[in-house]
Amino acid sequence: MNKKGLAILMRTRMRPNDPTKLSLSPLSNSQGDPQGNHSVGRIIKHAPVEGNDKLSTEREFELVRESMHSAISMNKTEVLDAVLNDFSSGYFSLDYENRRRLLLALAKEYDLNRTQVRELLKQYLGLELASGEDAQFRGLEEEGLLSTFYRTERNLRHALKPVYEVLFERLNTHPGGLRFLSILRADILSILTEENIASLRALDSYLKEKLSTWLSPAALELHQITWDDPASLLEKIVAYEAVHPISNLIDLKRRLGVGRRCFGYLHPAIPGEPLIFIEVALLKNVAQTVQEVLWNEPPIPESEATCALFYSISSTQPGLSGINLGKFLIKRVITLVKRDMPQISTYATLSPIPGFMQWLLSKLASQSKFAEAEDMPESSADGSSSTFRENILEPEEEKALMDSSMGIAAGTNGMEVMLSLLTSTNHEWTNSAEFLSILKPPLMRLCARYLLQEKKRGKALDSVANFHLQNGAMIERINWMADRSEKGLRQSGGIMVNYVYRSENIEEFAQSYFSKGHIRASADLHRR
Repeated sequence: MNKKGLAILMRTRMRPNDPTKLSLSPLSNSQGDPQGNHSVGRIIKHAPVEGNDKLSTEREFELVRESMHSAISMNKTEVLDAVLNDFSSGYFSLDYENRRRLLLALAKEYDLNRTQVRELLKQYLGLELASGEDAQFRGLEEEGLLSTFYRTERNLRHALKPVYEVLFERLNTHPGGLRFLSILRADILSILTEENIASLRALDSYLKEKLSTWLSPAALELHQITWDDPASLLEKIVAYEAVHPISNLIDLKRRLGVGRRCFGYLHPAIPGEPLIFIEVALLKNVAQTVQEVLWNEPPIPESEATCALFYSISSTQPGLSGINLGKFLIKRVITLVKRDMPQISTYATLSPIPGFMQWLLSKLASQSKFAEAEDMPESSADGSSSTFRENILEPEEEKALMDSSMGIAAGTNGMEVMLSLLTSTNHEWTNSAEFLSILKPPLMRLCARYLLQEKKRGKALDSVANFHLQNGAMIERINWMADRSEKGLRQSGGIMVNYVYRSENIEEFAQSYFSKGHIRASADLHRR
């Protein structure tokens, strides 16, 4: 093992666990939500303190609060850096409850001045522009009135900016400040998962908008990550890989070697830390299983490749959740690969379907109860249960499930049998050729329905589907038993999906999905 490999391995195994810092786990879902609508790192909670320790903790909180106030109100630039350092280092020393208190104070006490906004609105509404024939004779008077409009509008724009914008702007230009702001937002998101606080949600929305501007594609560097990069960077690829964990150094070297590419977005304010990265396999055809991608055999010669397959996209910063860096990354990578390898004609993904099994099990459980209620003699005559009743199995699927004789599942109807099978210990159904054969037709059909029809606010219910569709992809194919890992079986019954990006249609498909929720898919998928 070379020195680089040793450094990566030792750092990965011996990474300190600092209880004063956020638990910054990588986002849970790759192509899951590289934009990132996923779980965020949770603030580590500590046991309550007592006595003198409590007084000390309170004093520490007040010091951090004072440094935050100074960082917002101070105008002396020569000491501002020191104040910002005090605030950021002090913030990391706080426990969960005091971080929460500080963020709530920031959200409420440094919000915009609504009294001033109301007064300016009254002034603005009281202004009137001359109209009709009189306007042409008013000359200088009209010009003066317009000046009053412009001045009031300028004052109104200024008043609508919350005071905490000053803190965000100053931190953004402070060394390490952008990274600190992403951690600050991760804390805010973590608190909001437990408490829906309006002022804190407004704070989050404003900070997200700022981060989106500061992390525009123009400010990001696209970097091809190779085995020759510093060990500290490669370590982060190992740590943050969110779809297919990197098992060892050989696996890492393979993913960065012949027939493979890895690209990441870096920002100069966060050196050596990819904000998001994508792994690409160069293949002859679009892969149908993860085994074809995570191979143990030698790759094909790159000159023979006609498909660039995106098989993993991982975000590294929980605080950038909801900022769609993945959209820009995919488009940049397509442009780069097309330039360097003109023989590549297909750009596709092999993606997980993280929400499918949760949706299906919930559907099976509820429909089984409705079916059971209808079969009971004393069931209500008003037919209320039948309103929501849906037999989600075809007659031949129902019969096959009820006729199965393996003895590891039981039920009064096919949905109960199917539910029993899919929730069996250690996914026993995957070890039976009979049950694999029986379950394939309904699972593939229902998966197609889930991807094409199940929506939330007019967009695809599945987070990965929503990500790729809003980026301009189409759903090409679903693949049976494509990922037999524990995670793959638990999330989607082992099914994976290929999304395809066609350069000539990307903008059209993205706009159609964004405006109308229109999901583009292959004819084969529509026939299921």
